[in-house]
Amino acid sequence: MYSMEGLTPFEAAAIWSVLGVAILGLLYAILLRVQILREDKGTPGMQEVWNAIREGAEAYLGQQSRSILPLIGILTLALFLSVYIVPPTPEALDRFAGLSEDSVRLIIGFGRALAFVMGAGFSLAVGQIGMRMAVQANVRVAAAARYSFGEALRIAYRAGTITGMLTDGLGLFGGTIIFIFFGIAAPDALLGFGFGGTLLALFMRVGGGIYTKAADVGADLVGKVEAGIPEDDPRNPAVVADLVGDNVGDCAGMAADIFESYEVTIVSALILALALWHITGHLEWIIYPLLVRGIGVLSSIIGTYQVKGGDAEGGDAMKAIFRGFLSSAAISVFFFGLVAIFYMPEVPGGWWRPFAATTVGVLLAIAIDRLTDYFTGSHSQPVKDIKKSTDTGAATTILTGIAVGYESSVWSILVIAITIFTSILIFGTIPGLSGTEQVTFVLYGVAMSGIGMLTLTGNNVAMDSYGPIADNANGIAEMSWQDDDSEDVLRAKRILADLDAVGNTTKAITKGIAIGSAVIAAVALFGSFLVDVSRAQATLGIPLEQQIQSLGIRVDVPQVFVGMLIGGALPWLFSAFAINAVSRAAALIVEEVRRQFKLGVLEGKVKPDYTQAVSISTNAAQKELVSLALLGVVTPILVGLVLQVEALGGFLAGIILSGQLLAVFMNNAGGAWDNAKKTIEDEPRDPAANLGKGSERHKASVVGDTVGDPMKDTAGPALNPMIKVVNLVSVIIAPIVVQYDTLGIVGWTSVVLLTGILVLAIRHSKRPAPKLIAIPEQEPQPVGD
Repeated sequence: MYSMEGLTPFEAAAIWSVLGVAILGLLYAILLRVQILREDKGTPGMQEVWNAIREGAEAYLGQQSRSILPLIGILTLALFLSVYIVPPTPEALDRFAGLSEDSVRLIIGFGRALAFVMGAGFSLAVGQIGMRMAVQANVRVAAAARYSFGEALRIAYRAGTITGMLTDGLGLFGGTIIFIFFGIAAPDALLGFGFGGTLLALFMRVGGGIYTKAADVGADLVGKVEAGIPEDDPRNPAVVADLVGDNVGDCAGMAADIFESYEVTIVSALILALALWHITGHLEWIIYPLLVRGIGVLSSIIGTYQVKGGDAEGGDAMKAIFRGFLSSAAISVFFFGLVAIFYMPEVPGGWWRPFAATTVGVLLAIAIDRLTDYFTGSHSQPVKDIKKSTDTGAATTILTGIAVGYESSVWSILVIAITIFTSILIFGTIPGLSGTEQVTFVLYGVAMSGIGMLTLTGNNVAMDSYGPIADNANGIAEMSWQDDDSEDVLRAKRILADLDAVGNTTKAITKGIAIGSAVIAAVALFGSFLVDVSRAQATLGIPLEQQIQSLGIRVDVPQVFVGMLIGGALPWLFSAFAINAVSRAAALIVEEVRRQFKLGVLEGKVKPDYTQAVSISTNAAQKELVSLALLGVVTPILVGLVLQVEALGGFLAGIILSGQLLAVFMNNAGGAWDNAKKTIEDEPRDPAANLGKGSERHKASVVGDTVGDPMKDTAGPALNPMIKVVNLVSVIIAPIVVQYDTLGIVGWTSVVLLTGILVLAIRHSKRPAPKLIAIPEQEPQPVGD
């Protein structure tokens, strides 16, 4: 680390302090785990349901890991070899001065490959450990609800905070360790770190999303619509698979998703900071993002203790959670300013510019929080409009939800546009800079907005994990206390229903923040792409005025426009295949539930077999993992090789815009449909008056919710890591594309091979639904055996 020219003792101490803060976050997660595991697990009946959920979730994650390891191995080797295709960067040669060029390549190659494995491993650990803690917490939340609203809320939120601290701690630890070893050459290795985390997040998002929504859709269609039984009725053979899906989709998938956003924003910020160091000679641009991240971990820990509310009977969970969020935000902004004032007084433009950019990121997170809450919250007008539309059937319910989703997407992208424009106002007015230098400063400001936005990662992940924990706790209660109408149980059910309703909103909010951070991170990565391409062009002797940073991405060039069209289309193809995968798997679940109902499960003649639905969902999710991931990995390589580097830039612009609009639409439409359904379920049950569960309005709302499920929990969230996978692959291959602008035999052979892989992936995703194999009706197992 001390080989970095100009590093002061204060900066060295600050970097080690940031590493210490990362370790502190991990130790806090361990402390919370110990506290949660001490809580009561409830009655034997509750623990029986909990064990079924736990075993199903662990079996799925084990099978998922085995499915993706081969591809991880291949990509690790590819990343190691990628450094041998182009010359080492000047920063790498400077960092390891005195070594031969081949030795530098070897170090950077090993560093990038090991960082890739570390990023993938950390992402997997965040998802898996976080999910396991959520499973441990759900039964304890249900048990606590028998006595106190406040205690149930505390357990649910702090269990979610464990995942948040893992995300903070591992993300900051990995990035800081790489920076300590590689110094100014850190971006070369950090690309591997970000790519590993992002690819694993894509796997966990796609697999978990397919699993959870196949089970959910199948359970709702047959259980609620056809049989008219409650959502978590223990007679529904798909109910355990549904509860397992909440964990593998919303806990493991979202945790890995936000973790990779956390990684990617620091990768892009450091690449752009390195460019600013070359322009100004100030290392502060590089150190400041790491200091901001350390502040975020501390503020999230403090904010955790502000989440408390209510008495034994009830309270406002959303208000308590948002209070913790705002507390962390205020603490963060205060210390951002303090660090900027004392550490960055001499940077060009003044200390206030980087401080303002990070503060804008925090405000962006709050704005998206409130915007998503408005369009998906059960108290809001859009959800009330959808609820009203159920009076006239499923068709108008779906139409109103689509309209809500479309409108929400417009406002979300305007908020992001204002954020980027604010960065222009902050960094675009520094005197004495050339046009290219001003662009680099502005893009650094965008990256710092992303850093600021994800400063509250601990809070965001805690809010998201809280949702499935509350949902599972409610499900365990419904299955365990079905025949108990005592006053204590009824009060506990009301508490859990309230916590679950808030959980739906917090999940939608964190998905909105994840999508917003994905776009900000992708724009920052786009800036990193321009910087890396210009550096590669400079090594080939291309004059500055002919480099991509000077010329820009010119959409009037036909091949650039073609690249932009392809990029804009990719999120739609990806979403189509993801939703189709849910549809195929849900059809199998529907047939399985119908088969068991025919055996007499509803009448109590036989016990439901939960393992069949769990097995169907698990197998369906594994079959789609690699093919959908290949769309994001292979497509940018093909565009770059065939259409060249400017077209690859157009491709990235297209996917960022199209992906943002589509992801927000699917997330908010699905969330609004879901909460509209829940508001009807909260009505007094009176089918004759068309009120509550079992009414025609309820059936229409269930159809809307079923349509929205794969949108908000599968395709929409999976677009976040997919967009960043595409951007990271593009940044990694850009120097190679510049180096070999004319394809030889090897180049065209690679194009043919990659095209074949892409065609096979598309054919796999478009395959028809498998024919349902009739399972012989087994000898009924009487209840009680």
